Amino acid sequence: MTGAARAARGIVLVVILALGAAACAGDDDGQRIGDVVRVPRLPPPPPGPERVRAIGDVSKLPPDVQRALAADGGDFAPAPTPGESDWLTEHPERPQSFAAWERADPNRPDDRRRVLYLWPLGELPADRTPPLDDLAAVVHAFFQLEVRVLPPAAIADLGATERVNPHTRTRQLLAPDVLRWMTLHVPTDAYAVMAVTMIDLYPDPTWNFVYGQATFTQRVGVQSFARYDPAFFGEARPADWRRTLARRSAQVLVHEIAHMFGIAHCTYWDCVAAGANHQAEFDAHPLHLCPVDLRKLWSAVGFDLAAREDALAAVWTRLGLEDEAAWSSRRAARIRGADAIRTPAPR
Repeated sequence: MTGAARAARGIVLVVILALGAAACAGDDDGQRIGDVVRVPRLPPPPPGPERVRAIGDVSKLPPDVQRALAADGGDFAPAPTPGESDWLTEHPERPQSFAAWERADPNRPDDRRRVLYLWPLGELPADRTPPLDDLAAVVHAFFQLEVRVLPPAAIADLGATERVNPHTRTRQLLAPDVLRWMTLHVPTDAYAVMAVTMIDLYPDPTWNFVYGQATFTQRVGVQSFARYDPAFFGEARPADWRRTLARRSAQVLVHEIAHMFGIAHCTYWDCVAAGANHQAEFDAHPLHLCPVDLRKLWSAVGFDLAAREDALAAVWTRLGLEDEAAWSSRRAARIRGADAIRTPAPR
């Protein structure tokens, strides 16, 4: 959207970042919920110099932080070469190193604004959406800030443009209109507000749909759960579909909230902050931040890195995501130096 168009619509948002899987409206929809398939990966190669440089100089940081940001432990894989229909092929983006993030002077929580809010929009049927308590636990563990849930807002109150998707024949809301309304209702103690809804979203009339959308500077975002349910596409639900629902919901949630800390799409590593243009690409991403984006979040919030991984391990276990729970537990031990030879402290 051009600056003139933004002004005409009264939108004060400067930059909007979407987690895609959003094809042009003229394309066949082709998205299916299916099962999350985690393709076995070979051990990652040594990190390239560009990825290491993007982390920045960590030599003056505390030892536990240096261990958390170390790129050579085999826990982080480089970003895969994008395929023909992948996000970076269709949406080339400039890499954002830690130094570039810092130069942009992003928003940071302070004593006045330190709460992350979840805001239900419309009805969230219990048989089709993840429990809000689970989502709040994910957000608290991931960002290490207080999380509160607001009372539901009525869809009619949003004043958002609506349409019927030409492929799925389902109702959709124009996400930028939702974000514009949200900017007028941000609580005074909120660092950011993330809305969640069962209604499908689209970011622009030329796009088919979008999983979620958030702003860099206005501290608001929205995500839809609609496409995580096989029933959306008229398909039978597999036995473990609730686990798939939990994983995808958590993934979009932390991805979009990360944007509200000024974190752009990751182009360096296989990272939860990376963009996705279709379901297979979306599901292939992990739920953790790479060293570049972890340093951004740690610098913005300030938290015990090992304790954060402990909290994430607990919440991933709660959601039945054993692979991510094991990853976070291993990371917590490494950050504490449990896998390194310790030198006795001088007496």
